[in-house]
Amino acid sequence: MAFGAMFIRLCNYLQDPSLVAGFQKLCGVQGTFSEKPSDSGDKLSSGASANDDGGTREYPRQRNHSDPEENRSRDLGNGSAALRSREAGDEMQAAGCGGSADTARAKPLRKNSLTGDVGNEFIINNKFLFYLFTFGTELGNEMFFIVFFPFVFWNIDPLVSRRLIIVWAWNLFIGQSTKDLVRWSRPASPPVVKVEVFYNSEYSMPSTHAMTGTAMSFSLFMLSYGRWEYSFSFGLTAALSWSLLVCVSRVYMGMHSVLEVITGFLYSLLILAAMQPMLDSIDGFYAASPSAPLAIVLSHVGMGLLAFSLDSWSTSRGDTAQALGTGVGTALGTHVNHRLGLLTDVPLSALPLAMPSVGAGLVGRSLARFVLGVAVLLVCRMAMKAVTIPALCRVFGMPTGDVRRARQHMRVELPYRYVVYSVVGFCCVCVVPFVFSLVHLA
Repeated sequence: MAFGAMFIRLCNYLQDPSLVAGFQKLCGVQGTFSEKPSDSGDKLSSGASANDDGGTREYPRQRNHSDPEENRSRDLGNGSAALRSREAGDEMQAAGCGGSADTARAKPLRKNSLTGDVGNEFIINNKFLFYLFTFGTELGNEMFFIVFFPFVFWNIDPLVSRRLIIVWAWNLFIGQSTKDLVRWSRPASPPVVKVEVFYNSEYSMPSTHAMTGTAMSFSLFMLSYGRWEYSFSFGLTAALSWSLLVCVSRVYMGMHSVLEVITGFLYSLLILAAMQPMLDSIDGFYAASPSAPLAIVLSHVGMGLLAFSLDSWSTSRGDTAQALGTGVGTALGTHVNHRLGLLTDVPLSALPLAMPSVGAGLVGRSLARFVLGVAVLLVCRMAMKAVTIPALCRVFGMPTGDVRRARQHMRVELPYRYVVYSVVGFCCVCVVPFVFSLVHLA
């Protein structure tokens, strides 16, 4: 009983937003709450329960956290661009910061994609940590993985990339679904400074950034160690560094409490421990089983329908469908490659693989493959997006003029993400390598 009470007290302490605010202050992040008082809606965006209104349940992601007119009047630029434009000493004096060369005024990195909220101004007193943790949070973003997976597939090891995508899709699905079941709001602001507001309207527990950062770094380590020649200590250190940088960056950004980050880290390790022994069988089934295409489509679409039914629309719905759609396309491309005898895996007798010596020729060919491959994927994505969204709007009788509003409907968002990113994933593993062979870059 005493242990249970101590555990609850510890959890309450780790969930306290003042702990996040204290860490931000230690890292040189200073809010401007006294200068720009929050409106009455801000308290709903922070630590309050989704059921505190006593009547109609309104989820945090549906609340507009600031006045758009006020945001427009004080929109001074976002992120690093704002840092570069606000280093003049007179502005620092006005802010009471002494005009230090390491001090700048800034606004959140990206506006919230659902509410349009651009967030409140804040002051950065340590630009090195700002850039470090900005890089760290990008290591857990979907856009990073959209670049990272193709690069690994085209230039390093297709088998490792395929299996990383399997882990990513399942990990993100489980994490986002858990968020919508637990329904904890983001840390309260104030006292927390929102250095990032892009995901502020989503639920918070557990941190899916911490989950994906941990899952990808440790999966990459476990999949490549023994397959490639490098030391265990190097691989483990790199995996831990990647994971911890992503985890700590989410506290720095004011997006998660310490408890949510720790939970995401441990939750991801648990999922990874369950999935790792099955990855070889899953990848082999996708490649060789005659029933694989049907099983791939049904399983991933089923997971998407489940995730979308848990709560109202949010950016997390789109991220989940995007990951699952990418998983569908990659798995189908793997099946086609196997059936046609294309892009075969390195035989076991050739393992472990030696690290190649890095030279101008290797770097040049890798960059050429990456640039050409990304260009093909971007053209493919643009074409599919231009066709899919208007078609879905017409099918469901929605106006085609407001794409953002149309995509807030499950009937548009779910098939749009699946179709577009399934095609992108398929092109990545099947079409782009064929293009490489045509231009002698294979």
